Amino acid sequence: MTIELSIISPHVPSICHEDNAPDFQQGLVEGLKEVAKEIAGIGPDAIVLVSCHWPSTFSHYVDCYPVHKGLLTAQEAPDLIKDVPYYYPGEEELANQLVQAGKEAGLSVEGVYDEHFVWDYGTVVPLRYLVPNEDIPVINLSVTLAANLDETYRWGQVIAKVLQQSDKKLVFVASGALAHNLVRGRHHMPTLAEHAMDKQFVEFVMNKEYRAAFDMLPQFSSMAKVESGGRHLAMLFGLLDEDWNPIYHAAAQSSGSWNPLITFSKTKVHGGSTHSEEEYVK
Repeated sequence: MTIELSIISPHVPSICHEDNAPDFQQGLVEGLKEVAKEIAGIGPDAIVLVSCHWPSTFSHYVDCYPVHKGLLTAQEAPDLIKDVPYYYPGEEELANQLVQAGKEAGLSVEGVYDEHFVWDYGTVVPLRYLVPNEDIPVINLSVTLAANLDETYRWGQVIAKVLQQSDKKLVFVASGALAHNLVRGRHHMPTLAEHAMDKQFVEFVMNKEYRAAFDMLPQFSSMAKVESGGRHLAMLFGLLDEDWNPIYHAAAQSSGSWNPLITFSKTKVHGGSTHSEEEYVK
C-alpha cells in the first residue's frame, strides 16, 4: 500500500473542547472535521503522528505499545485540558519496523513499551477531531532536540521508506505550528515580521516548492521561533516529493503563533487549494 495522506495539523489547546474554541479558531475546528471525513473515506490501517509536545532530548522515540489509553491533564494548560480521556489502538508491528529501520540507518531511535506512558496534548487534540471514534491505530513519534533539521529530515526519509514498503494504508500527521513566539492572549497574531515569514513558507508549500520551504526552516525557526525548531516540518518534508499536492484548509492565530491546517495527497488537485492565494497568505 502507501501513504495516502499527510497533514500539517494544529493542536492549539483552546480547541481541545469544541465549545471553548473562540470565533477566530472556528475555521480550524471545521477544517479538522472535513479532514476527518477524508480520513474516514480512506480507511487507513494506521496513523503515524509526530507531536511537537513530545520533546525528547537525545533519541528519536517511537511509541510501540499495542494500546494507548490514558487521562490527559496538560501540564502547560491544565485549565483548558483537564482529565481528557483517550483510548486508541496501537500498531506494534509497524512501530517496531520504524525503530529497526532507524537503527539500521545509523540514527538514535528507540521504542517505547510502557502502558503508563501518557500522551501529550499535541497528540490528543488533533486526534479528537481527526479520529473521533478512536478506531484507527496510532503510532506516536517524538521531536528530538539533539537532532538538527538535517538529521530530522533523514529520519523522515527513513519513515517514508518504511511506510511506503508496508502493505498498509497510512496517514502521516505533523502536529505543530509555524511562528510560535508566544505571548499572553490567544487572540494575538504573530508580529508583522514573523507573519511575513509564515506567508512565504506557506507560499512555498502551496507552490510545491518543498525544498525551498525546507531550506527556509533554519532562519525561519530562529527568527520566528517555529514550534519545536521546525522539526515536525523537517520530518514531514522527508516524506514529500513533487507528486504530493497540497490543500490549504484553514489557519488561525493562538497567543502569537500561526497554526495552519494543510493536507497533502497524490490525488490531482484542481486549482491547487481550497482557498485563494490572498486567503492563505493573509
